[in-house]
Amino acid sequence: MTHAMNPVRRLVGVGVGPGDPELVTLKAARILGEADVVLVPTTETSGDDPGRAEMIVRAACPQLRGDLRRVPFSMSQRRGIGHKRAESWRASADAAIAAFDAGAHTVALATVGDPGVFSTFSYLRGNVEERMPDVEVTMVPGITAMQALSAATATPLVEGREILALVPATVGVEKLGEVLDLVDSVTVYKGGRVLPAVLEQIRSRGRDAVLGTDVTLDSQQLVGLDDVAEGTTLPYFSTVMTAPSRTTTGGSL
Repeated sequence: MTHAMNPVRRLVGVGVGPGDPELVTLKAARILGEADVVLVPTTETSGDDPGRAEMIVRAACPQLRGDLRRVPFSMSQRRGIGHKRAESWRASADAAIAAFDAGAHTVALATVGDPGVFSTFSYLRGNVEERMPDVEVTMVPGITAMQALSAATATPLVEGREILALVPATVGVEKLGEVLDLVDSVTVYKGGRVLPAVLEQIRSRGRDAVLGTDVTLDSQQLVGLDDVAEGTTLPYFSTVMTAPSRTTTGGSL
């Protein structure tokens, strides 16, 4: 079947939240349920087991109209575009295009968190658009780990005139330090393996922090900065949040 026979094709990035299937929005559940094909990312660490996005989708949308298919995304390289990463992007795009060629009108990629925040959807979208420029791309927002950690600790991310930043630890400790010096509330992603360096930057500025792993799941762990042993590292799905100390209601207005 050629592309010309199916003029309307949609590629949808669907945010499915941090882990708890009850945090999947009604719209996300509807789009996933109606899609002809739902793609879910798998990584080197997943092996033959379902990844987090797949587990969320199966729990939140037990009756999918279309097929659920796993697509590879390589997480073994921290920076740049290496061979494994490029090959995984190509393979994932192949899966989406093959679904369209087989007659699919809507192909959705379920992505943990939000499709616009450090999401695998960006790479799938870019590769599909290059090869299939007439595809219509849309995104459905999802709850991020940053928001989930804020809720789990009952800590407002920002109030009044405070400034909020979301930083990947992969920018390096120098850049992270610059952000910590300028920004009131800072959340750090991707800090698992370099956690000691991240926490040193926070401690050296006299700031407090909370660390969250598997936030919203039964395996959730919340640890205060003072309780983190020296040299500790964390899994990939971990978040560090350092927010201002607020002693007066409305003090930041």
